[in-house]
Amino acid sequence: MHLPALLIRPSSDADLASISCIYAHHVKHGTGSFELEPPDLAEMSRRRTDVLAKGLPFLVASRGAEVLGFAYAGNFRPRPAFRFVAEDSVYIHAEHAGQGLGRALLCELMRQCEALGIRQMLAVIGDSANAGSIGLHRSLGFTHTGILKASGWKHDRWLDTVFMQKALGAGDSSPASELSLPNR
Repeated sequence: MHLPALLIRPSSDADLASISCIYAHHVKHGTGSFELEPPDLAEMSRRRTDVLAKGLPFLVASRGAEVLGFAYAGNFRPRPAFRFVAEDSVYIHAEHAGQGLGRALLCELMRQCEALGIRQMLAVIGDSANAGSIGLHRSLGFTHTGILKASGWKHDRWLDTVFMQKALGAGDSSPASELSLPNR
């Protein structure tokens, strides 16, 4: 049996139901997100619209019509001095974890962010025991930059927040150009 090729592409409105379903599973059963209740479809649509309005990528991994995972970049903080820093988010359908989808999505997300002029990519990872996400980021050159101990309470336990960082493009080796970023 031949599977359709994996496609990493910009998300569309038609992907929102799948995106919401994938994320809901992680909210309910995982510790990668510190949300306690899954957002509804309207809220996920609002969030995607916000990312796209800032000129940032919101991607999906699909095979044929099936969405297997998604990734997007967001502002790390709203203050203007942080405009060259983006935070990544990557979520994979539970049945497709461990197949390299997160790596494919994150690689393309970083490539697109670098093309936009983003100089630093941050991973803000829920749960210091989240070996999958930590390992993925480490394998792509992210370095550990800190831990906020016991910063979240979910599933009846305290969870850490892990910070990892990777320079994109010129990183901090040259001054930032105001012309290289959309208005975020």
